[in-house]
Amino acid sequence: MPTVLVADDHLGVRERVLSLLSPDFEVVGTAGDGKELIAEALRLRPDVIVLDITMPLCTGIEAVHELREAGLSARFVFLTVHEQPEFLEACFAEGALGYVTKSHLQKDLILAICQAMCGNTFISPSIPR
Repeated sequence: MPTVLVADDHLGVRERVLSLLSPDFEVVGTAGDGKELIAEALRLRPDVIVLDITMPLCTGIEAVHELREAGLSARFVFLTVHEQPEFLEACFAEGALGYVTKSHLQKDLILAICQAMCGNTFISPSIPR
């Protein structure tokens, strides 16, 4: 069972993601800000990290950059409200494999994680391209 770390500054979102993922994935931890995400990711070494872009102390994009620099091999799936192309491009430039809008969390997140685990990319179909 793939291990997943979930990072979002909203407790309600973290709880929704945990309940959605728990039947199919082993959620090994959560984080509420970018710095906590980095520390937990380096400690837990999950297979996949589901993370928000906009978090306190360090954005998700900055956290992914730092984790890549540290040699972490996790797959990154962003879960965000941002639908602007510049956010999408910035996430994929840092090595993200998934980009899911929070409004489509229920429908898209598991598929995005599965695609990331296979080394494929996934972008919520609702994102304009």
